[in-house]
Amino acid sequence: MTRLARGLATGCASLWLASCAVGPNFSPPPAPDVTRYTPEPTASPRSEADGPRVPRQRFVHGGDIPTRWWGAFRSKPLNELIRLSIEHNPSLQSAEAAIRVANFNALAQRGLFFPQIGANYTPSQQQISGASSSGPGGQSPAVFSLHTAQLEVSFVPDIWGQNVRAVESLDAITEQQLFQLEAAYLTLTANVVTAAIQEASLRGQIAAIQRVVKIERGILEIVKNQHTAGSASQVDVLAQEAALAQSEQLLPPLQKQLAVQRDLLTALAGQFSADEILQKFTLDGLTLPANLPVSLPSKVISQRPDVRAAEALLHSANALVGVSIAARLPNVTITGNAGSVAFSLAELFTPGTSFYVIAASMTQPLFDGLTLYHKQKAAEAAVDQADALYRQAVVTAMQNVADALRSLQADARAVQAAVKAELAAKASLDIIQKQLVLGQVSQVVVLNAQQVYLTAAVVRVQAQATRLSDTAALFMALGGGWPAQCTTPVWRDCVLADASTVTAPASNTK
Repeated sequence: MTRLARGLATGCASLWLASCAVGPNFSPPPAPDVTRYTPEPTASPRSEADGPRVPRQRFVHGGDIPTRWWGAFRSKPLNELIRLSIEHNPSLQSAEAAIRVANFNALAQRGLFFPQIGANYTPSQQQISGASSSGPGGQSPAVFSLHTAQLEVSFVPDIWGQNVRAVESLDAITEQQLFQLEAAYLTLTANVVTAAIQEASLRGQIAAIQRVVKIERGILEIVKNQHTAGSASQVDVLAQEAALAQSEQLLPPLQKQLAVQRDLLTALAGQFSADEILQKFTLDGLTLPANLPVSLPSKVISQRPDVRAAEALLHSANALVGVSIAARLPNVTITGNAGSVAFSLAELFTPGTSFYVIAASMTQPLFDGLTLYHKQKAAEAAVDQADALYRQAVVTAMQNVADALRSLQADARAVQAAVKAELAAKASLDIIQKQLVLGQVSQVVVLNAQQVYLTAAVVRVQAQATRLSDTAALFMALGGGWPAQCTTPVWRDCVLADASTVTAPASNTK
């Protein structure tokens, strides 16, 4: 046994030291040679100086994304809901399990670096002919027992680094799954923020329509009184009733959307729809972040989990080329058996019953119909595919940031225009109401004023909600601020750190 172990150790050490990993060594792709996201320098969103005052935003170029970026909206219910979602959403739990699967697969592959050792014990009972050679004690028994105990050792030296490359590939897959967890976390938090903003928008639209309905009911009373007094016709009354009904008709679809939105937020929090969340959202409860960090393009590449996942996939494909090359080269296998054979269990380990065998074999594929060659070419093509996917992920990341920046620039003007239109429509409607009481305006003018104000009020709410959603989209496009020190299994405590990690937004007023 000692001689066998010494021989195997010597052989394994010499072959291990002589081994080399064939195939290309991986080097991360360089960051794109760009310094901005748009052809022209990106200016902060601006509104007209002579228009109504609306919240301002400023791009902070080169700024860092806060870990808890959603805290910039200054909403305690939103912070609570995101914490609940991170703790209970099944999609994150699934991503965590995928990391463990990939990690254990990589650890299992590492086991092939070591000799594979197994034990075998075989008791048997045999019957022989009386004419055969004598059994124990010089006699020829018809039946006797045979006990065999042996230790089996096999080792395949990684001469060409086939296992090194296989482990490298699996480690890259583990890294990819970690980035998939980051992507799932970023998607979840962004979805919660966007869904909360949408709920606030629906509540705002419902409130705006209810204000218009209240005004229209008041106008209807005025028209009815005028009809009673003989200064308005029945047609005027019916026209106002129709306008009121049309406005009221807008409420049920919005109330339905609000109920569905509540179900969505409840599901994102990992709860059943019957256990509706307690948090509710309005536009007044969400603060528009004023200072928006805009990371440099080179840093966005390291922050975006989809880009990093694509890079890890490229790394894995690159390592598999080495695996396919090594499969075409000579392979050495060392085996050894050592044990003892005796006619009884008591004699199994007595002197003279032991045996051992040490053997080595080398195999070299000679002809396989070009199977291994084409597998190598397939692995090389997979690298080209992964490289193209990585470059596409980079292009998409730049596009997402550019889209968010341009959207926010337009949103500031859109909100100002919507506020201006609502103020003008309300002022016009107020004057027309007074004129209606005095009988100085026709019903057609009243109906038009009501419709203009209704549209303006709803559009203003939608414009404010769009600006909030595009702000969240910018945080998401920049990568969401996942800190480098956050790793499994303590990542939840890391990303749900104290609120002091959130960059405080500046005032939103001019």
